[in-house]
Amino acid sequence: MAAILQLALDFVDLHRALKVADAAVPAGVDWIEAGTPLIKSEGLDAVRELKKRFPDKAIVADMKIMDAGRIEVEAAAKAGAQLIDVLGTATDATIEECVLAGKNYGAKIVVDLIAVPDPVARAKQVEALGADYISVHVAIDEQMRGEDPFATLYAVSHAVKVPVGVAGGINSETAALAVEHGAAYVIVGGAITKALDPGAATAEIRRALDEGAVIPTTLFKRVGEEDIRRVLELVSAANLSDALHRGGVLEGIRPLFPGVRVVGRALTVRSYPGDWAKPVEAIDAAQPGDVLVIDTGGVGPAIWGELATHSAINKGVAGVVINGAIRDSGDIIRLKFPAFTRLVMPNAGEPKGFGEIGAPIRIGNVRVETGDWVLGDDDGVTVLPQKQAVEYTNRAMDVLEKENRIRAEIKEGRTLAEVTDLLRWEKKV
Repeated sequence: MAAILQLALDFVDLHRALKVADAAVPAGVDWIEAGTPLIKSEGLDAVRELKKRFPDKAIVADMKIMDAGRIEVEAAAKAGAQLIDVLGTATDATIEECVLAGKNYGAKIVVDLIAVPDPVARAKQVEALGADYISVHVAIDEQMRGEDPFATLYAVSHAVKVPVGVAGGINSETAALAVEHGAAYVIVGGAITKALDPGAATAEIRRALDEGAVIPTTLFKRVGEEDIRRVLELVSAANLSDALHRGGVLEGIRPLFPGVRVVGRALTVRSYPGDWAKPVEAIDAAQPGDVLVIDTGGVGPAIWGELATHSAINKGVAGVVINGAIRDSGDIIRLKFPAFTRLVMPNAGEPKGFGEIGAPIRIGNVRVETGDWVLGDDDGVTVLPQKQAVEYTNRAMDVLEKENRIRAEIKEGRTLAEVTDLLRWEKKV
């Protein structure tokens, strides 16, 4: 029997959730989940509307119950939910109350093992308490750090007899892998809800489940250290800044010419105004693919020009970012070398040799260390600290995916304010 496909509608606006559901459900969805953000935002009316719209489908209320189990199960069941989620971290008493209430109101109880320290042991316990289903769930914030649910899924599914499901960044590449690891139902959110065409995305995942196929995807997957560069090459400096809570931007640093783009690890250089010795020496110290990030205090004279650019190209340097001045801009543009700078001026300084290569520098309010990731494009430069690189690379991809979905809705004829329900979400004083 093919695995059940559960669509997680983790929106905060019901109209957007319904739009995706209308496209996705006919393409192969079995269970429709009113996600926790949707229920928190819209209340159980979201469940009622989904049940009304899709009367032949099972509706899941992802309540994430932690207390008052009977009251919450009763409310969700009366709204039309056939499956209701309670947290595995809840007390045994709460889970038992959920199970009893579920029997009274004709709803099945799903125990979500998110953040449970020992998922196998807890799975056995909640099965004994009467759980109808158990979900292995890697939280979104853990997904951003490269975690996946498959090892835990395998262990849990082989430890209990009730059906086990899985949630945690499942896409068309990994849906079949989830089944191989024991999933009876597969919960998919972003790979459908952020897709340009939710119907087509659902059909791909449905085929992956039915045929055991691995269908490649560029989006909707989270990566580890080895794939940081590949993902940063897909996103923009703006995406990365959004992921960094609107931070990481080297303010006042601009691309030398339009259409330029650079991704690479920083090799930092601290020099004095007009002293171009250390910047040129840093070319020899750089590894192929590095980006030289040079601080001369944001003033001239120029410490970089055409000859340094030729040398950098020969060495395989990916680009240069200068908190100071550059010259020979026409030649550098013709060479198409990615250069970002605060100033352009014709006069150069002298090679005196002051400064350091590889030491931390500060440009504006951003600290840059050798080994940090640098992403520059037409908007400017965003720096990603190496210690946070995996998480915030993944968060930048998440930003891109969400924007793609919003863009698709705008192209269908709605305004940005309408899509995002802007007036509704303005902060109330």
